[in-house]
Amino acid sequence: MSELKTDFITDPRLTRAAGGEVLRNLKALLSEDLGFHDAPVNNGRHNFHSFPAKFPPQLSRLFIENLTSPGDLVLDPMAGSGTTVVEAMSTGRTGLGFDIDPLALLISKVKITPLDPIAVERQAHRVAQEAELSLLHSSKIEKELKDRFDEQTKAFIDYWFSGETQIELMGLLLQIEKVKDPDIRDFLKLTLSAIIVTKSGGVSLAWDLGHTRPHKLNQGKTKKYKAAIPEFEKRAARNISSLIKNAESAKKSRVQFGNAEDLPLEDESADLIVTSPPYASNAIDYMRAHKFSLVWLGMEVNHLTELRSKYIGSDKVTGYEFESLPSLTEKVISRISALDPRKGMVLRRYFSEMTRVLKEMRRLLKPGKVAIVVVGSSVMRGIDTETDRCLVEIGDSLKFPCAGIGIRLLDRDRRMMPTSTKSRNDSQIENRMHREFVLAFVKPK
Repeated sequence: MSELKTDFITDPRLTRAAGGEVLRNLKALLSEDLGFHDAPVNNGRHNFHSFPAKFPPQLSRLFIENLTSPGDLVLDPMAGSGTTVVEAMSTGRTGLGFDIDPLALLISKVKITPLDPIAVERQAHRVAQEAELSLLHSSKIEKELKDRFDEQTKAFIDYWFSGETQIELMGLLLQIEKVKDPDIRDFLKLTLSAIIVTKSGGVSLAWDLGHTRPHKLNQGKTKKYKAAIPEFEKRAARNISSLIKNAESAKKSRVQFGNAEDLPLEDESADLIVTSPPYASNAIDYMRAHKFSLVWLGMEVNHLTELRSKYIGSDKVTGYEFESLPSLTEKVISRISALDPRKGMVLRRYFSEMTRVLKEMRRLLKPGKVAIVVVGSSVMRGIDTETDRCLVEIGDSLKFPCAGIGIRLLDRDRRMMPTSTKSRNDSQIENRMHREFVLAFVKPK
């Protein structure tokens, strides 16, 4: 069973905020086994593309089915790979997700878009076949490789992709770009990305892209070359088998670009929020892996580096606007700042961002409704950031009280948490991120 902290459940303010029935329901849900260790994580559409640190779909579904009714609006302001939006749509709710990561948006969009499997299969086969034929006369492909990328992006591609792989990927991309249907074209782009960003590195020369820790083997060792076109065909076939044909709730569900600190939605429009914010200090560096495929989809390395600095949890602190933070949060920051002032500033940025995110969640929720926030703590200079306690304190300062905290132990490989090339015994990465906290914030009535 999950460990439950009950010190917030008895607070009389919560009874006034949400009512006794909602609190009893939350207490029961948070007391369940939230690990879902024996449940499939990557079945169906949830396996369209590798994505680090995505929580199990059963976790979203548990709260969606018990805290909402069919037709309700379920919001994820940091949608990631779209788990919450997919589960909301699958249960007859309206799912709405926002993110600023281009690959996250593509993954989520493809997952919730109804497509005709026969039409997609036909286009995927044509793309693979025409790409294979184009290799016989590769001068156009070679010209595209020379002309399409700026100097920094081409240097990145040359370092991480063999010459043979570059030819095949560009051959596939040129054929995908000929597909007229934009939804099928996005599906095929995602398929191309999925053979690049994988747990084992896919067709690139990198290992461990799925864990956001790309590296080459040292001592002259290299990866065995994988032909991109056959890998594309295999991945397309697997994803096509999980396509949705028609979904009534898909007509209203959507994922779009948006900053979780300031979303283009009306006040009190959401019936439930289920989300998982990033870790502090880029502990899980999404862009480090995502740029391996995003450069092929038309984005420059320099632009992606700039975009990374805007992600919640980024380690960039210059020119940043900080929020006033409550006492416990200030103490945690001070302890880290005493050892490493810059790390302290990075953490201050993170909690400032999360202050604005929680404030926005409170604005968007209907009175008496709940926001489920799945967070993990980080370790900076050997000190726990106490993310769960700090967010509870911040929520309380915003009159957005936490009704309880469930604790789930992680299957780290299933959750795709970062790994390290160092020994497991001396790596901070390996010695943290073994549990997550499921916080239940309540919007006062």
